[in-house]
Amino acid sequence: MKRPFSTAVLLLASVMAWGKVTLPDIVSDNMVLQQQTQARLWGWAEPQTEITVHTSWNEKTYLTRTDEKGRWLATVDTPAASYEPQTISISDGETVQLNNVLIGEVWFCSGQSNMEMPLAGFDNCPIAGANETIAAAGQWKGIRMATVEKNGQLKPVDRCTGSWKTSTPENAPRFSATAFHFAMMMNRVLNVPIGIIHCSWGGSMVEGWLPREIVSQYPDIDLSRDIRKDAPHDWWHCLSPVLMYNGMLKPLQQYTIKGFLWYQGESNVGRHSTYAERLKTMAELWRKEWGLGELPFYFVEIAPYGSAEGTTSALLREAQFKAQSLIPNSAMISTNDLVEPYEACNIHPKDKKHVGERLAYQALSKTYHVSGIEADSPSFLSMEIKDNAAILSFSHADNGFNRMNGMTGFEMAGEDRVFHPAEAELTGRNQIKVTCKEVDRPVAVRYAFRDFLPGNVANLRGLPLIPFRTDSWEK
Repeated sequence: MKRPFSTAVLLLASVMAWGKVTLPDIVSDNMVLQQQTQARLWGWAEPQTEITVHTSWNEKTYLTRTDEKGRWLATVDTPAASYEPQTISISDGETVQLNNVLIGEVWFCSGQSNMEMPLAGFDNCPIAGANETIAAAGQWKGIRMATVEKNGQLKPVDRCTGSWKTSTPENAPRFSATAFHFAMMMNRVLNVPIGIIHCSWGGSMVEGWLPREIVSQYPDIDLSRDIRKDAPHDWWHCLSPVLMYNGMLKPLQQYTIKGFLWYQGESNVGRHSTYAERLKTMAELWRKEWGLGELPFYFVEIAPYGSAEGTTSALLREAQFKAQSLIPNSAMISTNDLVEPYEACNIHPKDKKHVGERLAYQALSKTYHVSGIEADSPSFLSMEIKDNAAILSFSHADNGFNRMNGMTGFEMAGEDRVFHPAEAELTGRNQIKVTCKEVDRPVAVRYAFRDFLPGNVANLRGLPLIPFRTDSWEK
């Protein structure tokens, strides 16, 4: 239920008149603070009032002061990660105490419905293994998640709803399945508390997570046309630009985090020509506004979905792969294999366990430098034509592939640009030989480059070969 803005203002005014500190939802009991840094805390009180912040782990008291609008910000020194519950006391003369606070690693997870998709699933869209995961949720004492409620706003605001919840069977059904599986793997490997801020909106476009001043410069976006509500209801349309940035992202940018996870792209299918640059713009802006340096940005390739004949979503996946080279300290995981045949009709694949774990492999390998973990899928490197065969070389496949023949998902074309199913087999350690009876003079090869064409090739760690094409043909 929406609270009228005027009511919220009156409530805030009355609270401030009492002189008691108020806090954003994200600064709550059960929160996880980023370890070994200066973590930011903030809130509101009477203007020009001294605020004290006392932390139990070091028995320090920090002083700050509200500005003319009653806003205050403090940074507190955090120790190494620990499972020991801590308290934080904040006072302007009257004390507010935060309990059951943990120190660990904090990640910000965002995107559209595949990131939003909870362990409970959506209608007629289940999560694989959900009941077991939910039943065992209480064993993850160090995992906490804050789920931000949808809050579309025309202008940036400083508040949104979403407080921290512990991992229990009661709370877990609402947890993002992808984010929770990420947190479980991170907790198992690092053995520290993991905090997840989950901030997604199903159906949202990348432009929804960017501010008006940027989106208004895009020639294909008309803000007066594209920011809209769903008639006959008074709900913001999920495809609207800027609303998510204003209402959900902006209020959270003071929270100290370790990095970003992003799972989005389905709503930008058909706009592949602009996607990579706009994703780069988004990552750069988020890093700048958080002010914590070049935070890692790990994201998910959209899964196969739709027609076995079309290539629109394949082109979006290609743009996602390109974005890695444009965004420093970033990486994409592939999900080409995480579908079943019937899921050509389901845009929400049920396997979120491997999505979360593959994101965790990226973070563990590249952010936390845990040796021995492979994080990157094989990707196309080069092609050489020999006689009537194409010899393909790949990166991230130094020890070969998961099969020597029986490789599916390959297509080949000649000068007529007509693609035919092709046969592929291993040749050399990290090379694949592709041939096709219908093509005498090969010109181009594609792998899994259709809207729905799962392949079966992976490296020895089970990471799938990223869909690719060797051509750049428009059609």
